[in-house]
Amino acid sequence: MGIKELELSPRLRVLAGWVCPGARVADVGTDHAYLPVWLSLHGSVASAIASDLRKGPLERARETGRTYGVENVDFRLCDGLSGISPEEADTIVIAGMGGENISAILAAAPWTADGGHTLLLQPMTRAEDLRLFLMEHGYRISREALVWDRGILYPCMQVVAGEETLTLGQLHGGAKLCHDPLGEQYIIAKIIRLQSAVAGLNRAGDEASRRKADSLREILTALLSMREEWRCANSPRN
Repeated sequence: MGIKELELSPRLRVLAGWVCPGARVADVGTDHAYLPVWLSLHGSVASAIASDLRKGPLERARETGRTYGVENVDFRLCDGLSGISPEEADTIVIAGMGGENISAILAAAPWTADGGHTLLLQPMTRAEDLRLFLMEHGYRISREALVWDRGILYPCMQVVAGEETLTLGQLHGGAKLCHDPLGEQYIIAKIIRLQSAVAGLNRAGDEASRRKADSLREILTALLSMREEWRCANSPRN
């Protein structure tokens, strides 16, 4: 019996579709190395590095490479991008971790904002923190898309060096999602969570909770405006 074809999760399929042919890819926090192995199997990349902080996941990554007979993926044990030099990759993938962790990895490797690298980022949580970090540290979100994966809606981002100013609504509701067919669902889900948080803070009744509730209401107002922008952009008249 032959080996079953390697299939990517919906999140990774989006990122794989954004990798330019002939790219030199580094997949940070690779875990099972499904993405770099898939790219190598399909002849999509010139080279691939699969790195992870822990020995266990990296051994799983090597096992994936052995299973599918891939020999051109370089497996590395390192923290973030600490073991990868700027000239070794032109495309950096960081997927499947929190936005604050992705931000920390990029902060420790400022060369990723030198204009010679494309970043493909997929935060599992705290996407707003990641968008804020990118805006404040010389990056620009050039593309953003939403994808359902195991019942959860996730944003995927293509990022390059540059400058941009995001509104409060864009930080929380997406920088480039105005025409995304899932954009309204994404915004509504955030509105519902924020409304629940505000209600809980109001019940607490103390001054600190009131101040926090006020700041969340500002975000709510911004997201409601984002929802209207999405509706206008996706109206049949447009």
